[in-house]
Amino acid sequence: MSKPELPGWRWGPFTFRLPFYHTRFYWQEALQGFLVAAATGLALVPIMTGAFGLTFEQAIAVSMIHSLLIGSALIFFGEPYAPGWITPALPLVLTFVLTGYDDPVSRFQVMTALSLNFAVLLVILGVTGLGKKLVIWLPDTLKAGIILGASIAAVYRIFVGDGNTPSLLETQPISIMLACGLCLIFSFSLPMQKLKGKYRPIAMIAALGLLPGFLAAAIVGPMVGEITYDIQWGILIPPVGEAFAKMSPFAIGWPSVEMFFQAIPLALITYVILFGDIVTGNEVLRDGLSKRNDERIDINPTRTHLSVGIRNGVLGLVAPFFPTQGAMWTGVQVIIVQRWTQGKGEMNSLHSGLISYYLMGIPLMFFLKPLLTGLQPLLNVALALTLMLTAFACAYVAMGLPRNNTSRGTVLLIGAGLAFFDPWTGLALGVLATILMVGWDRNPDPIPNED
Repeated sequence: MSKPELPGWRWGPFTFRLPFYHTRFYWQEALQGFLVAAATGLALVPIMTGAFGLTFEQAIAVSMIHSLLIGSALIFFGEPYAPGWITPALPLVLTFVLTGYDDPVSRFQVMTALSLNFAVLLVILGVTGLGKKLVIWLPDTLKAGIILGASIAAVYRIFVGDGNTPSLLETQPISIMLACGLCLIFSFSLPMQKLKGKYRPIAMIAALGLLPGFLAAAIVGPMVGEITYDIQWGILIPPVGEAFAKMSPFAIGWPSVEMFFQAIPLALITYVILFGDIVTGNEVLRDGLSKRNDERIDINPTRTHLSVGIRNGVLGLVAPFFPTQGAMWTGVQVIIVQRWTQGKGEMNSLHSGLISYYLMGIPLMFFLKPLLTGLQPLLNVALALTLMLTAFACAYVAMGLPRNNTSRGTVLLIGAGLAFFDPWTGLALGVLATILMVGWDRNPDPIPNED
């Protein structure tokens, strides 16, 4: 007898699961999701207000739309992954958009071009099955260079900026250094890993991800004069219509053919990163299924390609900001799967845990004015944290792929090219450097256990 899958309403390759009807509510996941989302989900707000000309309230409306689309991966499409941003691509995208385009209208138009290019690419590669073949065909040195480029671009945005706006570190140096330092230590420090194994309180703090560093900045920032709180009470109704009028191609005009052409390399680069997330998610699920044998989890790469493609297509038409619609948030996926493996008494279904983490798809956070205004002076800290952890994680993944010193040096060259040049030039440099310095060094089996 085959294991049962959590019921839902099928539509095509997707499954709609209605919160509270098909899935149970778990307060443990919901509380974590609320706290972590408060620290990370609004990280785009300072970019929207600083570089794209939106007001704080309009930026909140955009973040709410993004959040609803992310949650739809679980509710409308039935995905078994905790969805999130394709974070490593974010610094590359910001460098391309903010340095290449000067006004908010053209910046939003090129974001539309990026999202729609990516959506079409995902649908084609998903339906045809060419996605895996493309990633296998790419050489390890080029893939590592792409990932390292994201790391360099992220660090550059924190410490240097883009020429038109100050670096993040200039805005709140002590708060950002404290927050980033604590998060790096709790997430990656080898001595801290030993302490987490010995002391449960430390392990519990580390499991909160970005939150400890964020809270430390929230406490120390006012003491050093970098943060001033102006908490307002009441309910905020996010002005979705106003945001739509400032960013949707239906209101501001469609991208030019040149924009679509210039956005092609970044769509390809982002796909390589996304595929790595999907592979990682599958391995996390397979490990969990080896311990939990009473529920069937449908791992379907075609469905995942289509669902991410549809979400990016909708985003590009309504509230374009690429690449916030990805397949998986690795840290959250691991945390939820770990509790799911403890048995049905802890969590009846993985889908229940995932949907609970995303607050059953109800965007409460975006209506609570005290929370939003309290977080407003901390949003640069949240963005810096997101970029710093991305930079560190991408760096060690990238440097783990090369198999010799020549390849490692070439990876640095490719990464710098992608971080500092336009996408076409950076990608051309990467391909040329790979061929001339190391050859087409692809791994014949880079994705073990992938169906």
